[in-house]
Amino acid sequence: MPSLPSGLLGDLDPTSDRAVFRQIADQLREAIDRGRFKEGEKLPSEAELVEHYGVSRMTVRNSFSVLQGEGLVHAEHGKGVFVRPRPPVRRLASDRFARRHREQGKSAFIVEADAAGSHPQVDSLEVKEEKASQDVSTRLGSVRRVLARRRRYLLDGRPVEFATSYLPLDIARGTPIAEPNPGPGGIYARLEELGHRLDHFEEEIRARMPSPDEVRTLRLASGVPVIHLIRTAFDQEGRAVEVCDTVMAADAYVLSYQLPAT
Repeated sequence: MPSLPSGLLGDLDPTSDRAVFRQIADQLREAIDRGRFKEGEKLPSEAELVEHYGVSRMTVRNSFSVLQGEGLVHAEHGKGVFVRPRPPVRRLASDRFARRHREQGKSAFIVEADAAGSHPQVDSLEVKEEKASQDVSTRLGSVRRVLARRRRYLLDGRPVEFATSYLPLDIARGTPIAEPNPGPGGIYARLEELGHRLDHFEEEIRARMPSPDEVRTLRLASGVPVIHLIRTAFDQEGRAVEVCDTVMAADAYVLSYQLPAT
């Protein structure tokens, strides 16, 4: 069996009190960070690492498990362990809801997918009237019932986020917003056509580990967290016209912000 290229990976430190499998994981992680293993590239096989380090297969497997738990790699049965792709979508907060995109008939997701060179898709769409939760009711000004629009977003066939928009019934009922396809520019374009010209958005963001349902819905690899974002849209009269609860795969996005200096 051919040995690994010189300098690709280092040697174990027999004097260290750090477990051997963690030392191997550390070296593989460093090699990934330094670009020695590119996105989508296969890591050395178990057999190669066993020979290089003089350890057991179980030790190597434990090292791979550490990296999988960190979301750095994924295993393909019968093929090997591969470096996971870096986030493909840059979510630019200062631009994603610009009016010019709506006027061009594009939603924020389509704009971001185009910038990433990916094919956007929406599935698992559900639109229905329902009782507002306490949190949504408070954010929308104590409304009792809302129109809920639930959907999942995919890029090149991979689920990357799912979101639910909640809108007051006195605004949304009987309008294109209540249709599965609200039309070009999405629901924000329809809100403005109904006289609710958007003024600003407020977002709350936190990172956390996913629930089992979220793992299944987004097909998340072990160790990959989610970004949980709640956005409230306000019109120029100061009324909250939509609350959007979004859960995103953290390995699919870079959140980018521009902040004023004063």
